[in-house]
Parts: sequence; structure tokens; C-alpha cells
Amino acid sequence: MAAASTVTTTDLEIVLSRVFEAPRELLWRAFTDSGQIVNWWGPRGFTTRTKRMDVKAGGDWRFVMIGPDGREYENQIIYLEVAEPARLRYRHGGGEDTEPVNFEVLVTFEPEAGAPQRTRVTMRSIFPSKSALEFVVREYGAIEGGKQTFERLAEHVAGTVGAADAPFVITRVFRAPRQLVWEAWTQREQLLRWMGPQGTAIAHATLDLRPGGTFLYGMQPPDGKLMWGKWVFREISPPQRLVVVVSFSDEQAGITRHPLAPEWPLETLSTMTFDEHAGIGRGTTVVLSWSPHNATEAERRLFAASHAGMQQGWGGTMDQFDAYLASLGGGARS
Repeated sequence: MAAASTVTTTDLEIVLSRVFEAPRELLWRAFTDSGQIVNWWGPRGFTTRTKRMDVKAGGDWRFVMIGPDGREYENQIIYLEVAEPARLRYRHGGGEDTEPVNFEVLVTFEPEAGAPQRTRVTMRSIFPSKSALEFVVREYGAIEGGKQTFERLAEHVAGTVGAADAPFVITRVFRAPRQLVWEAWTQREQLLRWMGPQGTAIAHATLDLRPGGTFLYGMQPPDGKLMWGKWVFREISPPQRLVVVVSFSDEQAGITRHPLAPEWPLETLSTMTFDEHAGIGRGTTVVLSWSPHNATEAERRLFAASHAGMQQGWGGTMDQFDAYLASLGGGARS
């Protein structure tokens, strides 16, 4: 597995570097193909809309970044040097109708020695003054945003085996500190107050928060019939990452089939990340990525066909979580 991003700074530079499990030609296309770059550019929770993109010396990329709080950021990149597939240099900013930033970026794509299918991408941002660098760090969360952007790039180039294996992903931003959000996802007393779609309640729960431990819960829907579920914790990295194996269950913490859909995957894998919102709005960006685990082809197909329903169910759960945070004096989803 590739190492995480590294960031170093001086008075005038921010240098972001990471090794990706992909050949440099693939990474180059991810940076220069308008159809790909919008899939990963920007911190978690951000989307990108391209107005025009002309990757050549003197050409430009005009785009809008939309934060998870709905705020739009007008941006322009002007390409200064395009040397496929090794080197890309551009100036970020420069228009009165764009964000008030102006710096130069050099991106290099270097194959790892002895491993041509791995590539080190280094993004060196060079600022005209110390105050200009401090401004983008303070106002835009540039360092954290850069790390999250490279994480999204790693996920993009990894791709998926096929459409049936594509994970379900939902992203929401909450105006609350990351530590508070983490505690609300990992403490039994707090989970009881918000966990589940709207109209449901947790009637029973036990929590053993450790790798290999479980969260066993009985969920009470409006019709009154208790449904049991279980998380088995695989990774606990406070306050940033939680990985669990999810299954339907019974009162004895066994693994059972979905009571209404027997071809639903017996187990699913859920990864939840909690990142500081890198935009001006601040708060915490929560990303849930959910996929079949040790599933048959029929189970994977059903999971893929159910994304719309999961969006509705998890959307209701996120709304309940937002309301809970608001009751604590935080929340107020952006």
C-alpha cells in the first residue's frame, strides 16, 4: 500500500508529495483530462465544474469549486509548461472574478525506481510572499486540503473492478469540531440518540470499541418490529477513520440474512472518514464509503442496484445526526 502524503513548508513554498499505485501516464491523464480531473480535484466533499480546459503552454483551465456547504469558488489556472508525462507548471489565480490567490505550481511525475507501475507525484506551490502563503493556509485550509485532494486522487486512479463493485458513497459536512463528531460516532450513549433513518430508534445497544469488538444494536422502525444489526470494528484511528464490517444480526450477535432481501450481501464493509472541512466554512466533512464484503456476484449486483435506496436511508440518518449535533450547540449542516 502506498504511503500517505507528505507535506513540507518554507516561508514561500508548500510541497506535497505522494507515491501512487499507478503508472505515470495514468496520473498525467488524471491531471490533464477534463473528464477525469473533476472526479478528484479538491478536498473531501468538494465538487468541481469545468468551464473550459486547454492544456497547453498559454492555455488555461477555468473552473468552479463547490464546497460541501454550497459555497462556490471561481478559479483559473494558466498553463506555463506542459511536458507530457513528466512535468506540468501553471499559475493559479490572476482574475478579478476569481478567488484572491496567486501562486505558481510545479507538478512532477516520477516513476519509482524499480517499480514502473508506481509513481511519485510532487506538487510544489510557490508563493510571492510569506503573507500570501499564510493567507491560503489560514483562509482556505491549503495544507489539509492538499492532503485530502491527493487522497481522492489515489482513490480515483485505483478505480474499481467493475460497476457491480463500485462502492456507495455519501458525503456531508457538519459545522462541528471533528473531535465532537468522532465521539458522537463512537460512544454508545450518543449513537442511541441519532443512529438510523428518520422515524427509527435504537431500542437496545452494546458497544465494545476496539479492533475485533462489536456494536450490536436493535433498531425499532415505525412498524414496531425490532431489526438487529452488528458492526465488527476492523480499524479505529481517532479522530479520522473508522472501518467496520456490517451485517444483519440477532440478539445473540450472530450473522443473519437481510429479513426482506435474502440476496443482500451477508456482510458489507463500511469506511467512515472524518476530515476537517478545508473550505472557508470549516466544520467536519464526513464521508461514508460502503461496499460488499466477501460477496457473491448476485449479492454485488443487488448492492449496486440499491444505491438510490441507500442514499435515501443514509440521507435520513445524516439528517438525524445533524439535528443531534444542533441539540448539542453544534451541527447546523452546511
